Amino acid sequence: MKKIITAKSEKFLEKYLNNASPTGFESEGQKVWLEYIKPYIDDHFTDNYGTAVGVINPKAKYKVVIEAHADEISWFVHYINKEGFIYLRRNGGSDHMIAPSKRVNIHTDKGIVKAIFGWPAIHMRNEKDPAPSTKNIFLDCGCSSKEEVEKLGVHVGCVITYEDEFMILNKNRYVGRALDNRMGGFMIAEVARLLKENKKKLPFGLYIVNAVQEEIGLRGAQMIAQKIQPDVAIVTDVCHDTQTPMVSKIEQGDFTGGDGPVLTYGPAVQNNLLKQLIQVAEKNKIPFQRAAASRSTGTDTDAFAYSNDGVPSALISLPLRYMHTTVECCHKDDVENTIRLIYENLLALKDGQSFKYHSK
Repeated sequence: MKKIITAKSEKFLEKYLNNASPTGFESEGQKVWLEYIKPYIDDHFTDNYGTAVGVINPKAKYKVVIEAHADEISWFVHYINKEGFIYLRRNGGSDHMIAPSKRVNIHTDKGIVKAIFGWPAIHMRNEKDPAPSTKNIFLDCGCSSKEEVEKLGVHVGCVITYEDEFMILNKNRYVGRALDNRMGGFMIAEVARLLKENKKKLPFGLYIVNAVQEEIGLRGAQMIAQKIQPDVAIVTDVCHDTQTPMVSKIEQGDFTGGDGPVLTYGPAVQNNLLKQLIQVAEKNKIPFQRAAASRSTGTDTDAFAYSNDGVPSALISLPLRYMHTTVECCHKDDVENTIRLIYENLLALKDGQSFKYHSK
């Protein structure tokens, strides 16, 4: 099957992933995303908190959303002690266990300040010493006092991101921080590119949404769902690739990177829309896996589904290894097949299509 992702696409992906986009501070990443997608859309807009939307057929009455979230987990400067060491608060679900010895960027009005997560040497520790926690991890930016730190422009509220960057592992896996969920932003942008390059004319309005603030409660999706008031929403995010060591398939499910995107069953997922996704996948021989959610999917699907009196919504997830670390890892084939699945479903959707369970 012909590959979808081009060398140009991959260069965009690298630039996009390497650009910091912490929750609440997504604007620079959104600029990169919009710059790439503009040639493939008719119009675009952003809202007050920075969600970016590309639109095809903006005058159409029937509105379809394809969505990802733009933000990445990060840290906030919370307290600077008199010796110049910096303590933190989470911004999203940042993992304190991976912090010791990591290099970070502190984002200030004066520019990036480099720092490191310090940790006592192995020679100075014993079995009774505490493990890393939000109470004891700290940053060292090479200063000897609080005043020296503040002269660099660092203050309480500055946001902090890891400096780890994009790479390709064994020619078949993308690796980096923030694949959750800028891989989604990449994939929906590629769908827009394919529609343009293949000269496909959709009979409805398509809203390509890159939402902010998912990591702290689906906030960007909640806001933009009210603004757009879509008729259908197809959301893409990540789930766990559960084939790595120390993961219980009984608890987490059985998902394999490389075996295709994951389609979720759950209360927020509209069953008739899900059935159509499956039918399209089977017709086009696109491999997929299945997952079951409990009360909620924990993704922007929930925000769209329960907005505006109820919007038929579905979730397509990308299996991801090592979520919320700096070495998140996904299989190229899954990225290709997720793009293909969204694209083919858009071609299958009809203008004004109803997904209601009952005709009256």
